[in-house]
Amino acid sequence: MPRVLVVDDEANIRELVTVYFTAAGFDVCQAADGPTALREAQAELPDLVILDIMLPGIDGATVCRRLRETSQVPVIMLTARDTDLDKVAMLEAGADDYVTKPFSPPELVARARAVLRRSASAPPVSAAPLRVGALTIDAAQRRVLVDDILVELTAKEFDLLAAMAAEPGVVFTREQLLERAWGFSDFVDARGIDVHVRHLRAKLGDEAAAPRFVETVRGVGYRVMRAAG
Repeated sequence: MPRVLVVDDEANIRELVTVYFTAAGFDVCQAADGPTALREAQAELPDLVILDIMLPGIDGATVCRRLRETSQVPVIMLTARDTDLDKVAMLEAGADDYVTKPFSPPELVARARAVLRRSASAPPVSAAPLRVGALTIDAAQRRVLVDDILVELTAKEFDLLAAMAAEPGVVFTREQLLERAWGFSDFVDARGIDVHVRHLRAKLGDEAAAPRFVETVRGVGYRVMRAAG
């Protein structure tokens, strides 16, 4: 029986989600604020977290980032916001998916099952670091080095870079990158990839006009150059 942690400061939403997830065969625990969510996640070791973005104590995005420091537990965020910037912010915090309020409980359960399936079918992490020119990508430790200097990336920036670097020289569309880095492409504006690539380039010391690592292929998408750096 998969265990889900439901985090929302509104008791009626927590209870509604609990009813549907319990009926679907989940074991459910709850939290009403950010600090409690972190404690429950550590104590209950859930298989999935349903996380409201607006929480007292610690907001949902910060909770998600703190979870990502020690865990890859799938996270679905609940939000009343629906702008592209808000979507990108949730994904950058480490969310696997998001649902906009008001939401359909059966759809949320379906999203949860899909996220858990993707998590269960994720390929094993290779022990050998991937090297592409001056780039070193260590999937086991989730570290990236440029010219042997450690670069701090968010979880999704790492996933995006690793997805492209796995096949140097291959051009990926934005939709393909969403599928590879997030496991889905239907619920997020593919242009959000552009924001991630901008942030990624800045951290790698890369430039769009004269790329060392990530090249834009106009009208198609992006690729990691074969001799990156």
